[in-house]
Amino acid sequence: MEFIRTRIETQVMSMTGLALGQLDMENPKGDPGLYGPQAVCWRVHGDFPSMLIGGICALMLQMLHPRVLAGVWDHSNFREDMLGRLRRTGQFISGTTFGSTHDANWLIDKVRGIHSKISGTTPDGSVYHANDPELLTWVHVAEVSSFLAAHLRYLNPDMSREDQDRYYAETALVAERLGARGVPHSAEEVDAYIQTMRPQLLCDERTLEVLHVLRNAPAPSRLAKPMGNLMMQAGTELLPDWASEMLGIHHGALARTMIRTGINRTAPVLRWAVRNASVHRAKRRMGVV
Repeated sequence: MEFIRTRIETQVMSMTGLALGQLDMENPKGDPGLYGPQAVCWRVHGDFPSMLIGGICALMLQMLHPRVLAGVWDHSNFREDMLGRLRRTGQFISGTTFGSTHDANWLIDKVRGIHSKISGTTPDGSVYHANDPELLTWVHVAEVSSFLAAHLRYLNPDMSREDQDRYYAETALVAERLGARGVPHSAEEVDAYIQTMRPQLLCDERTLEVLHVLRNAPAPSRLAKPMGNLMMQAGTELLPDWASEMLGIHHGALARTMIRTGINRTAPVLRWAVRNASVHRAKRRMGVV
């Protein structure tokens, strides 16, 4: 049994930002980082299955914004290394949530530096800059709303509205430090913001190509492929109905039931197997059992 547990954990960890190294989540002892273990975002971001599902959903939502899509299209190697992109995103999320104060600040400064060098023109002639506060807010909201949606569906559907609001208020900190403005701080504000953004969103041939690359991204191993395929289906099934319609993704009632049943059977095994993720290391740093 221990061999199986270790094998599963190894496969899971190979898909996370920890696979990139660079961050020491266990030191310095007692450093709470930007949030500390009492934060709601520690609970939400500490669950690998729902975070992976939410991350897949978030990427699809983000690509519906033409200027965000253009930045990825022009300045990213997503076609050759989609898994690497997911790992780098995972490293930023886990590092700013669970990392030491130094590492969290380092990641924020690093991303701000990268964003300052990314700019271009969309096919319709619009100019974009990766450090545009409006784009940063859309990327952030698409991300955290997807993480929370996955958490509510697959881990804690009874999370209070108060804690949901706390989650959005907490995570706004990093978005604002990256340069986002007008960041929603509650569930109600997030819902209203998304509604105001919908007229700006678009699905075109390039959006669909990114979706195709994402859905066909290679798994880190043959052992991880079935789990990866299920997570991908769950990520697309998590999309809001209006986004699914835009992307031409349709799940019947039976398919939805099968996907959710599959995740509800698989996720507990993954949670049982993983003992050395970012949240576990951060708890050891803080002396939390």
